[in-house]
Order: sequence, then structure tokens, then C-alpha cells
Amino acid sequence: MRKEKESKRDIVLSIENLRFGYSGKGLIYDSFDLKLERGECVCIVGPSGCGKSTLLELVSGGLKPIEGRIEHGRIGWIFQDPYSSFHPHYTIAEQIEEVASEAMDDEHLRRLGLERAILSRYPSELSGGQLQRCSMLRALGMKPDLLLCDEPTSALDNITQLETMRLLVSLLERVGILLITHDMDLAKWMADRIVDIGKNAGERAA
Repeated sequence: MRKEKESKRDIVLSIENLRFGYSGKGLIYDSFDLKLERGECVCIVGPSGCGKSTLLELVSGGLKPIEGRIEHGRIGWIFQDPYSSFHPHYTIAEQIEEVASEAMDDEHLRRLGLERAILSRYPSELSGGQLQRCSMLRALGMKPDLLLCDEPTSALDNITQLETMRLLVSLLERVGILLITHDMDLAKWMADRIVDIGKNAGERAA
């Protein structure tokens, strides 16, 4: 686990008494609480189908809780499959400009190790690692307080996975990260706290 933060930061995500379940399938979350600070990474782990992606949908507003309160700052998304998160018929620059034109400044490009020429290419012309960094560029350009990361390295090879996670760690000075992963080793390396929702609904493991 990375070194504990030395000082408190502002809360970028607060979940209190969350209760949610799909119709006819019982509760996934019951009295679930979570707080996440800027500069902190919380990893959500558990087996497939236990509700990891559901939590991100609840945080983003795509799903509504039965009960409870969810409060957060500005959100940025980094998705599991970088190829499916970009339209194949538009350049990277065209797609980033739609939501975050300021993302393409020299500071952000340098930080993510991207050359400006990459922005004029189409998604199919980039490697998975390059495209995932473009996803980060787009997310950063939205000036988020909170990054929602849904298995952001699962579609990448092992070396690119490590590079991508190191880049995410480097962003922690400005955001909080809520990360979904099935990889417990990655979670232990990355996280300040681990929430295992595969044990029991609403139960947390640190």
C-alpha cells in the first residue's frame, strides 16, 4: 500500500446510508457508507456481478438509490475498454474538444506522455495504452474532483497496465480516485483503502 497521506484533504465523494437493489434480485447495497478525499484512491473489489460497476452508476447518477445520499464534486470517467469509449470515425482531438478543449494544452500532454500529433489520429491508429492515456486526457480536461475508473487497465498488456496505473497515481495530487478492479494485487498496490463488496452487502474491508 502506498504511504498514508500526512494531512486531511477535502471530501470529493460522500455516500451515506446507500440502499439499492435491482427489482426482484434483492439488495446489493444496504446502509452502505463511503467517504473519499482528494488525493486518495479507494478500490472497489469483488467477483463479477457483485455490484462494482453499479456503484459507479449510482455515483454518476445513471442509477437512483432506493434510499441514501450521494454527494460529490465534478466527475471524470476512465472506462474499461479505451476503444469503445471513442467513436471510430472522428479524430481524438475532435472528440476531446466536444467536452474538454482545455485538456489539449501542453501541460496535460506532457504529464501523460502524449505527443500533440497523436490528437489528429483516429482511435484505430493508436495502441491501447495510447488511447487509454487519451481517455485520461479527456477526463482531466473536465477538471474533475473525482475520477471514476472502471477496470481501466483490464484491456491492456501487463507493461502498459503498470504504466497506466503509475500515471493514475501521479494524478492524485489533484483528484480523488474511485477505482473498480478484480485484481487484488493491483488494489493493494494502488489503494489507500480497499472496499470488498463481494463479502456482504454494505460490509467494508480496509
